[in-house]
Amino acid sequence: MEKFSFGIGDRFAHQGHYQLQAFCDLEDLGVKVTPVWNKSHREHITVGSEPKSVRTEADNSISTLAFKEAYYVDADHINSENVDGFLESSDFFTIDVANKIGESLSAKDRESFLKAYGHLLEPFKIEGISGIQRIVEEKLVVLGDNFFAAAKEASRIYDIIKAYKKDSPFLVEISMDEVELPQSPIELFFILNFLADHNIPVNNVAPKFIGRFNKGIDYEGDLERFEEDFEKSLLVINHAIVNFGLPSDLKLSVHTGSDKFSIYPVINRLIKKYNAGLHLKTAVTTWLEELIGLAEGGVDGFTFVKKIYKEAMGRYDELTEPYSTVLNIDISALPTMGNLQLWSSEEFVDALRHNPMNFRYNKHLRQLLHTAYKIAAEHNDEFYSLLNKHEAVVGKNVKDNILNRHLKPLFL
Repeated sequence: MEKFSFGIGDRFAHQGHYQLQAFCDLEDLGVKVTPVWNKSHREHITVGSEPKSVRTEADNSISTLAFKEAYYVDADHINSENVDGFLESSDFFTIDVANKIGESLSAKDRESFLKAYGHLLEPFKIEGISGIQRIVEEKLVVLGDNFFAAAKEASRIYDIIKAYKKDSPFLVEISMDEVELPQSPIELFFILNFLADHNIPVNNVAPKFIGRFNKGIDYEGDLERFEEDFEKSLLVINHAIVNFGLPSDLKLSVHTGSDKFSIYPVINRLIKKYNAGLHLKTAVTTWLEELIGLAEGGVDGFTFVKKIYKEAMGRYDELTEPYSTVLNIDISALPTMGNLQLWSSEEFVDALRHNPMNFRYNKHLRQLLHTAYKIAAEHNDEFYSLLNKHEAVVGKNVKDNILNRHLKPLFL
């Protein structure tokens, strides 16, 4: 896989060529980043789309802009229950094994596990990380209980994909981010060891990093600790390539990467320091830019956006429950409908657009509206009509957001 890649989610498949234009503009500045269109099974179910629609959007965008570089279509967060629907149209598979993390080994498996991995009880060194690493048998058993079943499940899903694709190339990402606890760099070391032993040619690995990666807003956590763990994880990746026989293009992937502005300088500095690759995945940011563009576009667009918000407030629990682990909303900080009706479109845009320096910015409003794309799907005729009518202003917001707030800070 190419060194730098960037996942672009597009809930409603209307912004593909505006998203792609951001990559073209970045290339004009001297940096090539590979676009990866991503959409999960949950998102397809919510908006009533099918996986092949993502391939259509990507191919049409590539044709429109005569884009000559590589691009991919990501079956995002697939598992054994839904992988079949993505096999034909995808060439990038994010295998989500979060539901297998913490599945303990049986007594029989534990015995064979200790025999197979007993050599890891010997002290070992990871180049670039100070000190000798040591692990006791009790800790090794815990690592097996936590992660070995996940590697086994990843192998099972990989085999399904490989059998279908036969000689057609595809990329593999292993995702472990949608769990409660982060994985440490040393845990990542063992995870990659397990994946290598299951003969999975991993291109990207997406651990859960320390801190909160809430939807649509900035990173919340200890930046110094994040920097330390991210740097060590890069060193673990290098070690795994050399010592575990994993692909030379293996790189870290950052999920829920939209709008995590405060960690972008850290990531930028470290990937340059180690000449490392990076994949960062976004989704919600384009949907919110569609709302911003409609609010700016005219009275009809702003009226529709206010309708979305009103319904979202009335369906708060329904919309937020599926994202409960990645939201941090203070309901009291959300504007009432009475207040919102008095706002101008400019005031609403200032509240929704991710600019913490603007005194009107409201991260709680932004998180709630992240979950409200389901409502737009229920009004899709009106929504699509407005997107087409206000295409120029919506598209400009989409492109500028990806280029100036995401790609440039990460890769320039």
